[in-house]
Amino acid sequence: MSAKCDSPFLHDKYFFSACSALSAVKIFGREFMESDKNWIKFLGTAGARFVVGKQLRSSGGLWFSFRGVNLYMDPGPGALVRCLSSKPKLDPTKLDGILLSHKHLDHSGDINALIEAMTEGGYAPKGVLFVPGDALEEDPVVFRYVRAYLSQIEVLKANSTYALGNLKFSTAGRHQHSVETYGINFHLPQGTLSYITDTKFYPDLLAQYPGEILMMNVVLLTEAPDRKIDHLSLSDVRRILGETSARVIVLTHFGMRLLQAKPWEAAERLSAETGKKVIAARDGMTLDVDELFG
Repeated sequence: MSAKCDSPFLHDKYFFSACSALSAVKIFGREFMESDKNWIKFLGTAGARFVVGKQLRSSGGLWFSFRGVNLYMDPGPGALVRCLSSKPKLDPTKLDGILLSHKHLDHSGDINALIEAMTEGGYAPKGVLFVPGDALEEDPVVFRYVRAYLSQIEVLKANSTYALGNLKFSTAGRHQHSVETYGINFHLPQGTLSYITDTKFYPDLLAQYPGEILMMNVVLLTEAPDRKIDHLSLSDVRRILGETSARVIVLTHFGMRLLQAKPWEAAERLSAETGKKVIAARDGMTLDVDELFG
């Protein structure tokens, strides 16, 4: 039986090679997910309504496997399909929890489907849902009937710490976004991995994300001061790179104009300008977090 990885970065030491998985394809889900390796699978890198609506990039969100814990973050439209069509497949029943940064559709579209898949339609209740309060209250995105399928629901608050098995993470302050939104700092034995989710830039933003690895949602190519768009731009990324102590920066969640401008080329230019490793995520990419920490 043969298989191929759906990441285009097999030449880079930071990305898992399909070759190492070929002998274990039939049991890959169990063997890989229960290993001690720390990795992130990008099941979608689409940002904003046009890229999501046209599916120019997938919008499935992220699967984190840290310290033997499997956590799905921001399961947007197509998340379940992307799990099951991943090479090798990712089994939602192996998830320990789901984390939602905010309730916008491109982040939450498949959250109920993932809860159902994780819990086998509610017949095997399990898992913790970490979610902002406004995603549960007025105009909720988490259906009430699936909440009973979960072991626990943790309502996210600003500057708070949470645990899922051996994995500890904390929220930063509430972002400047149109709904309640939080970014995350994952506290791993090797260091901190920080993830700036959807927000506009503001002076106190970067101080809340001290990670040696810094992930960012970057929707805009250029700032749009005449329009209320609460997202980071490539100009903001340049400013952040000049101030952050992070050694590795991962960009994702691209809007239409940024996608047309080829974010992988922008990442190469930023790497050359700053001396930091800047990676533009692609659909299906798997990052070896242990290698990134070095």
